[in-house]
Amino acid sequence: MTDVDILDSRAAWMRLAISLTIATIGNVGMWAIVVIMPAVQAEFGIARADAALPYTMTMIGFAVGNLLIGRIVDRFGITFALISAALLIAASTGLAALSPSVLVLSLLQLVIGFGTSASFGPLIADISLWFLKRRGIAVAITASGNYLSGAIWPVILAGVLAEQGWRAVYLVLAIVTVAMMIPLALLLRRRVPLAARTHADQVSGLRAQAAGFSPRSLMLMLGVAGIGCCVAMSMPQVHIVSLCVDLGYGPAVGGQMLSLMLLGGVASRLVSGLIADRLGGVMTLLIGSGLQCLALFLYLPAGGLVSLYVVSMIFGLAQGGIVPSYALVVREYMPSHEAGRRVGFVLMMTILGMALGGWMSGWIYDMTGSYQMAFINGIVWNGVNIAIMVLILMRTRPRRGMAAAA
Repeated sequence: MTDVDILDSRAAWMRLAISLTIATIGNVGMWAIVVIMPAVQAEFGIARADAALPYTMTMIGFAVGNLLIGRIVDRFGITFALISAALLIAASTGLAALSPSVLVLSLLQLVIGFGTSASFGPLIADISLWFLKRRGIAVAITASGNYLSGAIWPVILAGVLAEQGWRAVYLVLAIVTVAMMIPLALLLRRRVPLAARTHADQVSGLRAQAAGFSPRSLMLMLGVAGIGCCVAMSMPQVHIVSLCVDLGYGPAVGGQMLSLMLLGGVASRLVSGLIADRLGGVMTLLIGSGLQCLALFLYLPAGGLVSLYVVSMIFGLAQGGIVPSYALVVREYMPSHEAGRRVGFVLMMTILGMALGGWMSGWIYDMTGSYQMAFINGIVWNGVNIAIMVLILMRTRPRRGMAAAA
């Protein structure tokens, strides 16, 4: 096997399976805080917006980590980044279990989010280097680990939360992270050969020439679009448990609804990956964003238990493929040696959108006493995302002669 043959090879698919497992374990930090949010609010006697602050800090750390750890991966490789992150998560999660106030918890969640990011954007950037023909589905599978983590862990942790409280939940996570992530990270020590990277860049050259923006301009536009879509996305994902508590259904039902939503997101990401291999990342992203906007409208009349389950499933199926598509657009138009930092920047902006939206929805709830205006706020932000992606699609569509050459 030549260096170029490593792309889309059996070794690449094996690496993908390991990456998916790591992502499922490593992303638990950003979902655990959603599960314990009602318990934290009750213990410290704080408002809903204040209770959402630890989540917002988690996402800020997660956002910055995607950018900075992405640069580390470009230079030192994914294994070093993952092992360092596992140790950081375990230490900060253990300390968070001892938090005397929501402020201390929020500061530690910033660190937890930073470490957790290694299992998202940097891992996606790494796996994208090992695929060319099937890059879309490979990126989608790796990104699905984030949603699998959100679908599996809330159900598992709900029992610990009910019996022993939210502090015990965090002690469990500290142990699991170190015991499972480090051995798996050691299996990813091999780096993709330079010849394979060069070949992939040459194949993608026509797409880059067809783009109507410079790489920097396109990256910034994708960042703004990412904020818009993820402010909208955060409303159901961050507040569905609290919404169910308000309606009298309890946190366990909310956790199940979140799991259902994220399982739908996994299916959506896989289907979107297959679509992206045929239509490209820009078109796939636009389709997902349009469907997410439609799903948000469906939440407005929903209030019954059955309707909330159904709409949550629809929402998951609609939006799951959006964020991975940003990574695909970056890889389609920008060189591989910049993958870590370029993907990291765009995903950082999507995560900042989640952080902003999580806090903003809690603030709107405190001001209005319901989540109706929060859903409408998400719809408006989603419209901003759609407008930007339509512009990018029109400007980056290749001319006929160039498309024929491709």
